[in-house]
This record gives sequence, structure tokens and C-alpha cells, in this order.
Amino acid sequence: MCKYCLAVVAVLPLVLSGCGGNSAAPSVQTTATQPWLTVNDFLYQLQNLNLTKVGASKFDLVVMDNSRDGSGPLDYTPAQISGLRNSAGGPKVLLAYMSIGEAEDYRFYWKSGWKPGSPSWLMATDPDWPGNYPVRYWDARWQKIIFGSPAAYLDRILAQGFDGVYLDLVDGYWNFPRRPTARQEMVDFVKAISAYAKSKRPGFKIVPQNAAELVKDPAYLAAIDGNGQEELSFGYNTVDEAVTPPAVQKQMLTNLDKVVAAGKLVLVVDYTRVQARIDKAYALSKAHGYVEYCTVRDLDQLIINAGHAPD
Repeated sequence: MCKYCLAVVAVLPLVLSGCGGNSAAPSVQTTATQPWLTVNDFLYQLQNLNLTKVGASKFDLVVMDNSRDGSGPLDYTPAQISGLRNSAGGPKVLLAYMSIGEAEDYRFYWKSGWKPGSPSWLMATDPDWPGNYPVRYWDARWQKIIFGSPAAYLDRILAQGFDGVYLDLVDGYWNFPRRPTARQEMVDFVKAISAYAKSKRPGFKIVPQNAAELVKDPAYLAAIDGNGQEELSFGYNTVDEAVTPPAVQKQMLTNLDKVVAAGKLVLVVDYTRVQARIDKAYALSKAHGYVEYCTVRDLDQLIINAGHAPD
């Protein structure tokens, strides 16, 4: 499992024509101008994002945070999102990162005084990612934070005008090996998120990251529009450059092939900066009909991989 850790980041200038932070927000555009299944390259960057540079790139799809620093006050405006979608480098599908299996203490919803066990759905901090806390995601109080009111996380993303969400920690059910219903409760959670979002905006995309084994459930597969997969080839078990064991890779491929066969998008992220490995990762993904991106685990750089530039 890999989790995005948002450090304290200096706010970069957001100089994008027609997208000034103080401009009046336009009506939200409800359909991405880049057709979903024509996406053949993407950028995954959550920190140090410069809208002008990303807009000038030719990436078809961008996975990004909905805020410049993870906090509510610095959420991107609808004008900024609309401008990025229709930017100089070409039309882009914009997916907002959203963790549903862990709470993050830098998010807008975090309350002073929260600690493990208080509220009762909040668990001990993730040792690999300080400031991130696994949650009992089936708890109605946590789910209310995620969606269902104008102040909820998903509803804020919808209001900003994103084309979809990229759901992290969907594999959080592995934190509860003694809870027999944990896996199904995550399936039900994702299905509920999908149904709610699509009721608000038909065509809104739901893309879980990892947990591809869940696509064996037909209802879950029907509820999602694609699947993100980390470490298909490299960066296994949160160790950059570590080679994914063949048996693990084979199981990932089996599940992800089901997503492609269902006419949905697979986005693969490998953590390697070695050119020969980058080439190998792209070749494997292309052979299976996936869309590949190799980057650094901090997800803080706009990287153009040599020989695999977006077109």
C-alpha cells in the first residue's frame, strides 16, 4: 500500500489565463472535453503543482489534489479547474485525489482535539505516513465526511468542477483481518460514492487506486470507470525501484485485465527513475491496454519520461 503524504508545500503562483484565484467562478462544466477511453497518457502529481506548466503539457488526464496544500482554504476554484481542463496543451480529464480509507490531519474536515479513538472511528496513526490515520470506513460519521452534504469532501470536489475522483486507500479493508464484513463494506462504500456522484453529475468518473481484486464483484466493477494500480512493475511494497514479485504481478494483471475487458480505463503508476525499467513498465502496460506513468513516490514533480512523452 502506498499513501500520498502531503508535506507543507510553498504555494506556487497560479498564473493560468482566465483562471485567476480572484475571478468570478463560472458555471461548472459537466463533461470533460477529452473522451474517456481515448486517454493514452496521464500525469499523477499531488504536490508542487503549477497549473500553468501542467496546462502547457500534453497529458490527456491529470490526477491532482483538489487543493494547493490539502487544506480547504486553498481549494482550486471552479475557474482554475475549467481553465486547466481547456488549457494550452490540449483538453484534459481532471481527477481529484481523495482518500477514503484514512483520515488526514491537514484536511479541511480535521478537528482540533481529534486523536486515535476520539472519534471512535479514528485509529492509530499510519506508521509509514505521519498525520494519516486509518479509519473504520463503514462508520456513518466517516462516510458523512466523505459525501452527502455541501460541506462533504466529494461534494466540494463536484462543486469545483472536477471530472471525477481518484480514490485512495480502497484497500484499507486489509487493516481489519478479523472483521469478516470489511471487504464487502468497502465495496458498498465505493458503490455508494459512485451512485451519489453520478446522481449529481452523470458521467462523473470513479477510479479507485489499487484493490483491483474487488473487480471480481460485478456490481463493484459496474460502479467504477477505471482502476489505478501502483507498483505493477516497480516500487513494490513502498520501496522505490523494488521489483514486483512475478506471482503478485500476475494476479494484478489478471484483475486489471478484467477492467479493460469491461471497457474501462486502467492507470498504472510505477516508482522508478531507471530508464531501462521505465521502458519495461511502459511496454508491459501497453501490451495489456493500460495507461502507464513512471514517477517519484512523493508525487511532487511533473515528469516527462524520455521516450514516453505525452502526445
